Amino acid sequence: MNMDFASRVQRVEPSATLAISNLAAELEADGVDVVDLSVGEPDFDTPQNVKDAAEDALEAGETGYTPSNGIPELKEAIAAKLADDGLDHDTDEIIVTPGGKQALFEIFMSLIDDGDEVCLLDPAWVSYEAMVKMAGGSLARVDLSPHDFQLEPALDALGEAVSDDTEILVVNSPSNPTGAVYSDAALEGVRDLAVEHDITVISDEIYKEITYGVDQTSLGAIDGMADRTVTLNGFSKAYAMTGWRLGYFAGPEELIDQAGKLHSHSVSCAVNFVQHAGVEALENTDEAVVEMRDAFEERRDMLADLFADHGVDVPVGDGAFYMMLPVDDDDQAWCEGAIEDAHVATVPGSAFGTPGYARLSYAASKERLQEGVERLAEHGYL
Repeated sequence: MNMDFASRVQRVEPSATLAISNLAAELEADGVDVVDLSVGEPDFDTPQNVKDAAEDALEAGETGYTPSNGIPELKEAIAAKLADDGLDHDTDEIIVTPGGKQALFEIFMSLIDDGDEVCLLDPAWVSYEAMVKMAGGSLARVDLSPHDFQLEPALDALGEAVSDDTEILVVNSPSNPTGAVYSDAALEGVRDLAVEHDITVISDEIYKEITYGVDQTSLGAIDGMADRTVTLNGFSKAYAMTGWRLGYFAGPEELIDQAGKLHSHSVSCAVNFVQHAGVEALENTDEAVVEMRDAFEERRDMLADLFADHGVDVPVGDGAFYMMLPVDDDDQAWCEGAIEDAHVATVPGSAFGTPGYARLSYAASKERLQEGVERLAEHGYL
């Protein structure tokens, strides 16, 4: 029997980040010591109080279905967190999802019709393009690499890329894969273009709590953006809860009503006891977040110095835990060679729309980061 697959899945490729991670896992299964700098996963354990909250919820019998859009306690905690960020959303304007990816998927599927244009800022997280294609949308792209990955100096280029035909602009700050944190002036420039062309903006703020010496303004808090911004966040990065699969988004109530249909007919709800752990994460883990953030900052600075010692100038971002290392024009071949020869796993920049770079995650110990750089240098990759 030959299956006839839907065009929506044939339009996309598997996740490049997970493909590299899978290759690293295969080598490790064969006994190879791989320095895996490919996956955006904190190397910290989930804070103990969050794990305790999940266990308490399990013991209390919180194992059944919840209200589809999330338990009231968690939605109230999210609304309070958003209010601290300058965003005014009541609990009817929030959906809790099993992971930030599901949140983004529901937003795209609810807002994009066949042929609708979505604008991405390159380099852009790999799943944006895939989800837009699955939803039937088309892409406009703006290259930030000539501007050290900053948005403010690229506003003219963004103005040329968007038009009245643009339905959605995706802004991810702090950025995956660059770590760039966009200035208020850049966000105000986004506002001006969004108002001029009546564009809905998705603000992916999954790394908002991981910044170094700067604060990331929430796009929806910029004057004029409250009604046209959908804010996305989650628990994976700031709270080291990647495997717990918990995220959320907030936006106009009419979007929540429509996205809620997709949510209820697909995932039903996020896991009950995990949502209770999410309340604890939002309300009682500030110290743990600061501890992780400080460690990431030290690693970032050390990694930049190590590359500088080898004569490589790497743009250093003020957030998240990624660097874009300049490599050969054929970045795919460079990354494949690096993992096969040096046993260092990275992700090709072309997967993010920006060839000539490799993304490194510094969510690894200082010792492993140093080992990775030494291996790359030893095998001629620096």
